Amino acid sequence: MDHAGLPLTVLKFGGSSVAGPERMRHVAQIVKKVRDSGYRVAVVVSAMGNMTDDLLALAKDVANTSNGREMDQLLATGEQQSVALLALAIQKFGIPAQSFTALQAGIKAKGFPMEGRIYSIEPKNVEKALNEGIVAVITGFQAITDSGDVITLGRGGSDLSAVALAGALGAESCQLLKDVKGIMSGDPRVVNKPKKIERIGFEECMEMAVQGANVLQARSVEMAARYEIPLYVGSSFTEEEGTWVMSNPVTEGLVIKAVVHDSQVAKVVLLGVPDIPGVAARLFSSLAENGVGAEMIIQNNMRGGVNDIGFLVKKANLETAIQVSRQICREIEAQGVSFDTEIARVTIVGAGIANHPEIPSKMFTVLAEEGINIEMIASTALALTCIVGSNRAEDAVKALHEHFIEEASF
Repeated sequence: MDHAGLPLTVLKFGGSSVAGPERMRHVAQIVKKVRDSGYRVAVVVSAMGNMTDDLLALAKDVANTSNGREMDQLLATGEQQSVALLALAIQKFGIPAQSFTALQAGIKAKGFPMEGRIYSIEPKNVEKALNEGIVAVITGFQAITDSGDVITLGRGGSDLSAVALAGALGAESCQLLKDVKGIMSGDPRVVNKPKKIERIGFEECMEMAVQGANVLQARSVEMAARYEIPLYVGSSFTEEEGTWVMSNPVTEGLVIKAVVHDSQVAKVVLLGVPDIPGVAARLFSSLAENGVGAEMIIQNNMRGGVNDIGFLVKKANLETAIQVSRQICREIEAQGVSFDTEIARVTIVGAGIANHPEIPSKMFTVLAEEGINIEMIASTALALTCIVGSNRAEDAVKALHEHFIEEASF
């Protein structure tokens, strides 16, 4: 049989999908079903269950210090177990399968430890196996540096591995199979009546991910959009239809697609910054050089030739952000640095927001009626974000979801 002429799809299974022997066998059946339908199949797998979190906790118990290189070496072992076990499970069904590490799959990355960025994939070994009718099972979440070290790709990095491989292999789609039934309009643990989104554009989906939705990693959606790879997000536990993410889907319905929130952010403010050219460039260049991304940057014009510059960072990067900011303050003779960890951002997302000038006032009114104070506001063509106290974030999400989605106001 000419396997090379068959269409190709990439399946990715999350940790809960391969959490134990029974789940491994179930996933092997899914792979068999897709392969029997006439596809070459590449599979990307996360570490089993909560293994990544368990390894992080183990490292903390052994030595309560952080060495990025050694953490990458440790965390990569989770996926290496998964691919070997899943390959064995697939073989049990009479299907040839072969596991591949990132090195064997030709996945190269660079950047900071635990936050690697894929820059090249040369999957000749994987392609050879696929063309011989073998199911290729590849480690997610990891790549190899030019120096030969393992580097991991950050939370959600297995999704990124799958999308990147789909692009490199010319797959017709990439299916991300998880413990959720699709992309929802709100966190089911928070809102009363979440709705499954059947189809959504890359841009809206990316905005959701950036603003805190945890179903997909933003970098994965960005890469899928760049290479125009349709993404499917669905459950490996049921056969219920999930969500398709693609370019310009034809849909009707609500302007507001989702309400998302993120409590893993902190606010940093440089106080009394001299109003001279180049200060912002120095600050944010230094943050970037230290691997810290800044969001929602706001400069307040003050009197007396000084300004305040505020921005958000991930809580995981807060300590580094404070160190960098204090150093810059000393260099430019600013007044100091303040920070706040008791905040959250709440965002409504929808492609039509820019065409509906009444939406911002509605959002602010809903929050005011709930007695929720707004500390910062930012908007894009696709999203409107408010920073609120973290103790009121879920109240804000519930109220906004009820108004904009459950009651279908827009």
